[in-house]
Amino acid sequence: MDRVTETALLTTVPHQTAPAPERPAVRPTVLARRAARVLAVNRTGGATVPARSLYPHQWSWDSGFIAIGLRHRFPLRAQQELETLLAAQWEDGRVPHIVFNPVVPRGAYFPSPDFWRSSDAGRPAGAPRERETSGIVQPPVHALAAWLVHRADPELSRRRAFLARAYPKLAAWHAYLATRRDLGGHGLAACVHPWEPGMDNSPCWDAPLTRVPPAPRGSFRRADLDHGAPADRPTDLDYGRYVRLAADYRDSGYHDGSAFAFAVEDPGFNALLTASEHALADIARELGLGHRCTAHEERARRLTEAMVRRLWSPGSGQFLSRDLVAGGLVAERSAAGLLPLAVPGLPGGVAAALVRTAAGPHFALDGGIGMVPSYDLRGGAFDRHRYWRGPAWFNVNWVLEHGLRRHGYAGRADALRAAMLTHADATGFAEYLDPVTGEARGAIDFGWTAALTLDLLATRGEPWTGGQPPEVSSSASEPTAAQA
Repeated sequence: MDRVTETALLTTVPHQTAPAPERPAVRPTVLARRAARVLAVNRTGGATVPARSLYPHQWSWDSGFIAIGLRHRFPLRAQQELETLLAAQWEDGRVPHIVFNPVVPRGAYFPSPDFWRSSDAGRPAGAPRERETSGIVQPPVHALAAWLVHRADPELSRRRAFLARAYPKLAAWHAYLATRRDLGGHGLAACVHPWEPGMDNSPCWDAPLTRVPPAPRGSFRRADLDHGAPADRPTDLDYGRYVRLAADYRDSGYHDGSAFAFAVEDPGFNALLTASEHALADIARELGLGHRCTAHEERARRLTEAMVRRLWSPGSGQFLSRDLVAGGLVAERSAAGLLPLAVPGLPGGVAAALVRTAAGPHFALDGGIGMVPSYDLRGGAFDRHRYWRGPAWFNVNWVLEHGLRRHGYAGRADALRAAMLTHADATGFAEYLDPVTGEARGAIDFGWTAALTLDLLATRGEPWTGGQPPEVSSSASEPTAAQA
């Protein structure tokens, strides 16, 4: 059966859930023990790698999600996970997307430390001298992670002054995004490389990337193909463009006033920034910094308004990315456009439309494997196997699960939670899944999949931050399949 036929089967009747294969019921205790074992195996010093073979260093937003899971069993390790990452923060406030482990051979991952040359090329921006990092960033989930880690064991957190030490670094991180990365001048953070929004190979970046000449073939060697199937990974053309963008940024001294060939306002990135801004308000309140708490709440409100004003597409029923170079919204549907559902204070009509879109034919939350794909099932660039061009990811669905619950769609949140636990169990904590069959793709024993499994097993209905969820729990009040 070819891709077109399979996609048609899934999307023609998107609201009828395909029969799930018979599997033993998930045993929570066993699953939690297996997830904890993955995090133990992936531990290296004070950090946890996403996967030992393919990703042998510390990744920024991975560590945020990993800390959220670790807090339930190992709260000290969860604090140390974030502390290790923040120790590599640059003086301008940016938190780099990779902190390199010096004992890992240079050829094990590309782009390697000698490509980024952070301690040299990043010196004008205050890159650390004693640690090698990348020079780009990833979604700012860290303040949210710090707040949730604190809540898991407040006594330990206060005894170690965890929040008191983390808060200035987290505030500087957000200030960097609010100032140096507000490239559009309208209050949203911009991303200057496709790796920064986290959904690296999304079709949303295809049009903006056409402006970027690829690095010459033979000027770099892709280490990712040593561990992943070429059909699952970005093409050589796309990878060459990624390398060119990163090299140009490096050669500018990582200067954010440069003329960027790629600059986008991404809804997923800004949704996580907004949620983390609310978390910073909670952290400031815990530390007795009332004036800072008010400032963070106000910034979260402005971010929410800017997302709705700049990125909301009523015709699409979801948020879209904005191309700051070409101008206008990118006409591609990504799961990133659903993630603002997790933001406190999102207008109710917008939230309801997002749920209808998630449940409808483009993402089929009500059908298929019970998890949303990373890209539009009906999109012309849909590829059920290739990295971020269709597969379902656990971190994206974890954010969506919280958003559904926050806005009162408890029935759908419970179904999504159950699907995530079933697939984590069945696939050995896969990096991502085929959104048609549920087959494991990418790395196995993946860090954030294991960590977020622990979180789903330990919590249900607990708000991250910003108040309690609405008092709407009956599935009768949710959009029906016919309405969606």
